[in-house]
Amino acid sequence: MKNYKKLIASQLSSLIQVSEENDVLSLLEYPLNQGMGDISLPCFKLSKKMGKPPQVIANELKEKLNGDDIERVEAVSGYLNIYLDKKRFAADIVNGILQEQDRFGSQNIGQGRTIVIDYSSPNIAKPFHVGHLRSTVIGNALYQIFSFLGYKCIGINHLGDWGTQFGKLIVAYQRWGNKEDVEKGAIDELLRLYVKFHDEAETNPDLEDQARALFVKIEKGDAEAFPLWEWFVDISLKEFQKIYDLLGVSFDSFAGESFYNNKMGSVVEELHKKKMLVEDEGAWLIRLDDYNMPPALMVKKDGSSLYHTRDVTAAIYRQSTFHFEKALYVTDYAQSLHFQQWFKIIELMGYEWSKDLVHVPFGRVSLDGMSLSTRKGNVVKLEDLLQQAIRKIHTIIEAKNSNLENKEEVARQIGVGAVIFNDLSGNRIKDIVFSWEEALNFEGETGPYIQYTHARACSVLRKANGGASIQLIEQDLQIDPALIQEKETIGVLKELYFFTERIEQAMVKLEPSIVSRYLIDLAQAFNRFYHDHSILVEDPALRLARLSIVKCVQITLRNGLRLIGLESPEKL
Repeated sequence: MKNYKKLIASQLSSLIQVSEENDVLSLLEYPLNQGMGDISLPCFKLSKKMGKPPQVIANELKEKLNGDDIERVEAVSGYLNIYLDKKRFAADIVNGILQEQDRFGSQNIGQGRTIVIDYSSPNIAKPFHVGHLRSTVIGNALYQIFSFLGYKCIGINHLGDWGTQFGKLIVAYQRWGNKEDVEKGAIDELLRLYVKFHDEAETNPDLEDQARALFVKIEKGDAEAFPLWEWFVDISLKEFQKIYDLLGVSFDSFAGESFYNNKMGSVVEELHKKKMLVEDEGAWLIRLDDYNMPPALMVKKDGSSLYHTRDVTAAIYRQSTFHFEKALYVTDYAQSLHFQQWFKIIELMGYEWSKDLVHVPFGRVSLDGMSLSTRKGNVVKLEDLLQQAIRKIHTIIEAKNSNLENKEEVARQIGVGAVIFNDLSGNRIKDIVFSWEEALNFEGETGPYIQYTHARACSVLRKANGGASIQLIEQDLQIDPALIQEKETIGVLKELYFFTERIEQAMVKLEPSIVSRYLIDLAQAFNRFYHDHSILVEDPALRLARLSIVKCVQITLRNGLRLIGLESPEKL
C-alpha cells in the first residue's frame, strides 16, 4: 500500500528545494473537513524561508504539483489542498489490506534492533492490585507495537522480590504466622502478616531493626531466612500467573531484583574505582547536587543494597546481554526522580548508552482519591475486578444470546478486554481514580464496542459465504473502485489508510492510547457505513466491493486489538 503523505512530501520537497523531505512531511496535515482536500500543506512556515507570502507559495505549488494519484490541487488562504484520486486510492487500500492480512499495518522499522521493556513488576508477597494493571497493559501494548514494527523485544518482569520488606515479612511470619495458614491463604495471608507488622511496628520500633537484620541474612543466604524467602516467591508467582493468563500477557524474563544479588558487588567496586561513592556515617552514596538532585544511596550502613544499586546493576547486565537500542521502564510518574538519578549515575560511569534508557511514566491509580497501600490493606485486587467483569458479560450474554457457543470463553475475552481498554483508552500520563462503575462500563467508546463491531463484520462475512467466514484474499481482487465512492465508504477507507501511521505514532510517543483511539474511530466509521449502505445486495459487483470493505475493517480491527492486548471473538 502506498504512503501518500510521503509520496507527496517527496514531490513537494523537490519543488520547494529550500526544505528537506522530512521537514515537508512534518508540515503536511489531514484536513478534518473533506472539502479542504485529503492532504494539506500550510505554507506559513515556508514563507520566511522562501521570502514569499503563503498564498503566493500555494499558488506556485498548485501549478507544478501533479501525478497519477492526484485528482486536483487547490490553493486557499495560504493552504495547498491536495485531493487524491479516490478510485485509485480505494483500489490501493482494499487490495493492500487483503494481501497483507495479519501483517497489515506492520513495518520493518526496527529490523536488527532490540528493545528491552521492563513492565508489570509486582511485589512478591503482596496482592496483584489494580495499580499494577497500568504498567502491565501499557508495557504489553508497547511490546506488541514495537514487535509489529520489526523490533526484537525482550519483555522483562522485574519482580520486586528483594529488599527490607522481606525481612519484615519473615519477622511477622515467625511471630504471628504458621505454615498451614500461609499454604491455605497464600498471598492474602502474607498480606495480613505484612499489614500486622506495620501495625505492631507503630508501637514497637525495634521490629524495624529486626527486619533490616533479617534482610541482611537473606542477602547472605542464611539457612533459615533464605528458604522462607524462596517459599514466599514461589507462592506469589503462582498467584501472579493466574492474572497473566487472564490478561493474555507473557514475558521473556522474570529476572527480578534478587537476580542481581551476586552481580552488585562488582558494580559497587566499579563505583569505588571511579571515585563516585562518598561515605556518609557508614553508608555509601553518590552526590548529585550538581544536577539538582538529592544524593543516591547505594549501600546501607549494614551493607545491604537498595533500589538504585539494583537498577544500575540490572541496566549494565541488560546492555551487555541484549545490546539494546532502547531500554524502556514502564512505571508511574512518582518514580521519575528515582529514574533520573540512576540514569545520571550510568552516564557518570561513562556508559554512552545511558541516553538509551527511557522512563515511560504513567498516571497513578487511586481509590476515591486515596492512594493504594498494601501496608494499610487499601487495595482492590485485580483478579476480583477481572472476574467481576467476566461475570457481568456472562450475564449479558445469557440475557441476549444464550445459545452462543463458548459463552464462558467469550465472556472472558470481552470482560478482560473491557478492563484493559478502560486503562488504555486515555493518555497514559493521566491519573486515574478507580471506579467500579467506570471499569465495568461497557457502553460508549469501550473495548466491547470495538469487539462487537469486529464480530458484526465477521457475521456479515459468514452470511455472505453461507455460514463460513469468507476470506477475500485473492491478490489484485477485481473490485470496481467506482462502486465504493460514497461519503461513508470513503470515510472508512481513509481510516483504514491511517492505521499504519497511527501505529508508528504510538511507537514514537510510547503512547498505546493512540491505537485505542484509532480503533474507536474506525469502528464508528464502519458502523456509519454499515447503517447507511446495504452490503448483501443482489448486484454481484456491488456486493463484492462492499464485502471487501467489511473484510478490510475486520482485518484491521483484529490487528489493532491484538496490539493493545485484546482478543477478537467472531461471534457475540
